[in-house]
Amino acid sequence: MTRFGYTLMTEQSGPRELVRYAVAAEEAGFDFEVMSDHYSPWLTEQGHAPYAWTTLGAVAQATSRVGLLTYVTCPTMRYHPAVVAQKAATLQILAEGRFTLGLGSGENLNEHVVGEGWPAIQDRQDMLREAVEIIRALHTGELVDHRGEFFQVDSARIWDLPEEGVEIGLAVAGERAIEALAPLGDHLIGVEPDDALVSGWNAVDGAPRIGDGARAIGQVPICWDPDEETAVRRAHEQFRWFGGGWPVNADLPTPAGFAGATQFVRPEDVADAIACGPDLDKIVDAVAEYWKAGFTDVAVVQVGDEGQDRFLAEAAQPLLDRLRDAAP
Repeated sequence: MTRFGYTLMTEQSGPRELVRYAVAAEEAGFDFEVMSDHYSPWLTEQGHAPYAWTTLGAVAQATSRVGLLTYVTCPTMRYHPAVVAQKAATLQILAEGRFTLGLGSGENLNEHVVGEGWPAIQDRQDMLREAVEIIRALHTGELVDHRGEFFQVDSARIWDLPEEGVEIGLAVAGERAIEALAPLGDHLIGVEPDDALVSGWNAVDGAPRIGDGARAIGQVPICWDPDEETAVRRAHEQFRWFGGGWPVNADLPTPAGFAGATQFVRPEDVADAIACGPDLDKIVDAVAEYWKAGFTDVAVVQVGDEGQDRFLAEAAQPLLDRLRDAAP
């Protein structure tokens, strides 16, 4: 059965609002909730970037049923992997087993802030692979000393470990990343509904098989509103960065860079890429691209802080009903 999630978008809402939305999304019936982990919004119009881990700790206490997931944390530059291992273990204890650690190779927008530059993609993927190995080692509870190509860990141990452990989802795109990372992860995270991601992951020796315990977790932006023009306006203002695609978005360093890169994106361009307005069937069609590609889990992003309460109160339950009726 396909699972449907709700995105706690740190770039467009403050921390108190995000906790409130998390509670409302659980009450509406979503199966899981994912949270972005940014130091900066993509666009100044979004206007927020609270610390994801503090907010997730509050969400873990305010909810009781939904799964929780970082979508995604970069454990290589802004955070040392030893620190990620500690906070993931703590959050899993607070969430009583509901948390999955989503990891990826990061974006320049967030990682450059610590002044270490921005490595090439192959180096970033190699750093991620080493970081996962460190996190796995620390989650055994043993004392860890590590001297690697990118990281050093001196006599580190995680003292508070969850009995359930912490499963890891890895964001991958491209054959090389899948081959290198799939054996290290428990679940796949994908940023587009590409069936080659799922089939490629399942073809790698040693990778947990999607559909047989492992999940493929996707995400799709939507902009529900009773008025379609309002929805298109909001989506253009808040989410026009989306059209650049991952290769561009990963390398831009500032909101000003995203503003410049998207200055010629028109509202109608955004409306072509994001389901906007009150038509729930149109939203179902957009989400369906993921399960058709073999994804087991899909999280929707309701674009913009404006209208979030109304979406959760009026549209979320009917949308979930239609999604569950339509999904395999």
